[in-house]
Amino acid sequence: MTNASSPRLTGIDPASCLGADDVVQADDPAVVALAHELRTNASSLEEFAEAAFVWVRDEVGHSFDVQDRRVTVTAADVLEQRVGLCYAKSHLLAALLRSRGVPTALCYQLLHDENNGGFVLHGLVAVHLRGAWHRQDPRGNKEGVDAQFSLAQERLAWAVDTTIGEQDGSTLHAAPARSVIEVLRGADNMLKLYESGLPTTLPEATDENGGSVSRSR
Repeated sequence: MTNASSPRLTGIDPASCLGADDVVQADDPAVVALAHELRTNASSLEEFAEAAFVWVRDEVGHSFDVQDRRVTVTAADVLEQRVGLCYAKSHLLAALLRSRGVPTALCYQLLHDENNGGFVLHGLVAVHLRGAWHRQDPRGNKEGVDAQFSLAQERLAWAVDTTIGEQDGSTLHAAPARSVIEVLRGADNMLKLYESGLPTTLPEATDENGGSVSRSR
């Protein structure tokens, strides 16, 4: 859905969001092969970015939506298993885009958790195209969720409601937040994790698994 009050995403060097790490595996052979296929069929980087977004959104099931217990963390995991939570799907999308030269950062929202009345961290990406950062949400559509690739007005899965304490994170991360990776790697059942074990705070600028970050103003 449209997010009318999206944060201004500036201040991070796009070049810092092109490399690979042990989670965003932009150099994994299977990731590179899929990115090459998608890029070959696209007439521009923008068209490629949209194709990669749609592929991850639609071809990789969201763990809770499809009720799949398997734990996936890295881009290669997600591509092989074709399932993952929002964080894991974002890791794959970032890897695909980076492998073909599209700077891609990780970013987060803090959303109300209907299961326990508190808050839960949601993961998405920001792509640097047309000289600016644009958030995209590949978590997967379902009833009530209609996320679309857009470089104009955002069309994310969730619009933040600040009146109930939800927050749009304005920090762009070159690498996944450490809090996210620790939680995922400590899980043995993604459905149980989704119900009660996800991170509950926005990561700080230093809370990541390496790389450069910058908080926008």
